[in-house]
Amino acid sequence: VGAMFKPASKLLVQVAVWTLDMQQEFVYVGDEGIVEPSGQSRRFGVDLSTRWQPVDWLAADVDVNIARARGYDDAGIASYIPLAPWITSTGGLTAQFSPKFRGSLRYRYLGDRAADEAWDLTAKGYCLVDGALNYTLHERHTIGLSAQNLLNSKWKEAQFATTSRLDGEPLAVTEIHYTPGSPFNLKLTLSTQF
Repeated sequence: VGAMFKPASKLLVQVAVWTLDMQQEFVYVGDEGIVEPSGQSRRFGVDLSTRWQPVDWLAADVDVNIARARGYDDAGIASYIPLAPWITSTGGLTAQFSPKFRGSLRYRYLGDRAADEAWDLTAKGYCLVDGALNYTLHERHTIGLSAQNLLNSKWKEAQFATTSRLDGEPLAVTEIHYTPGSPFNLKLTLSTQF
C-alpha cells in the first residue's frame, strides 16, 4: 500500500508499506557456495523516497528502506534471516552546471544485520560516498572522472558466518569471514555514442 505526495512544486515524496509471506525462504551457504531451503519467512517494511529540486541546476534524492525479516521453523519459532538488511538507504545530489558539465555526489548505506539466526554474530554495515564529474566534449563524446569511496572508509563487502579451524586452534570457531571493500579509487572514462 503506498501513496505519492507533492507538497511543493519541486518536491515529490513517495511512501509504501508492504508485507511478504514466503512458504520457503532460501539462504546462501558460503562454505558450499549453494543456496538451501530454510523454512517459512515473513517480512514487512516501509519504503520512503523523496525527490527535490531546490533550483533548476540542482536535484537531491533520498531513498530509505526499513524491513523486519524473520524465518519460522516447523514449530512457529521465529529467528533472524542471516544477512537480511533491516535498513538501507541511497541518495545524493546531482548538479547540471552547464549543458556540457554535470556532477554528482552520492551515498549508499547498509545497516548492521544479523549474520546468523540468533544474531550472535553481526555483519557490519557501512556508508560509502562516491562522486562523479562528466564533461561532454562533443555531441557524441564524453569524458568523465569518478571517485569511489571518497572518504576511504574501511568496509566489508561480502560477509558470512562461517565455521573454520586454523592450524593450531584446538576447536573450530564460528566467526565472520569477509571480503574487504574497495578503498578510495579514481577512474577516468571516455565514452562515445553511436
